[in-house]
Amino acid sequence: MSDSLSLSALFSSSFLSATILPGNSEVVFATLLTTVNTAPWLLLVVAITGNTLGGLTNVIIGRIAPVSKHHPRLELAMKWLQRYGSSALLLSWLPVMGDLLCLLAGWLRLPWWSVTFFMLLGKSLRYLVVMMITLKSISFFS
Repeated sequence: MSDSLSLSALFSSSFLSATILPGNSEVVFATLLTTVNTAPWLLLVVAITGNTLGGLTNVIIGRIAPVSKHHPRLELAMKWLQRYGSSALLLSWLPVMGDLLCLLAGWLRLPWWSVTFFMLLGKSLRYLVVMMITLKSISFFS
């Protein structure tokens, strides 16, 4: 697979994974780390960028679309955001709950800079952990 195709696939997967659509970005990221000759740091940057932009898309949707408050997970996400503010977006990488946090951050009109910062930080830490585990397992089995 060419570098540009690999990077495009990773970006698409990480973007979709940050929305309600399935993307399996961790699997794609780990697979590319082990199978392509692209620099790991470049794969990391592409995955983080795609996933953060996908999360910010949810924030935009939350700003323009009405939010229904009749879901138990939605209530929990709302409590987290009311208690911790934008810093709750450190958990924006969580399945389902992370999507809700992003949507509600938009709905609550939390400040863009802090939403982006905490979302970027949380998603970066997640991909760094995946990268470290993947690279450690490669060296272990080599």
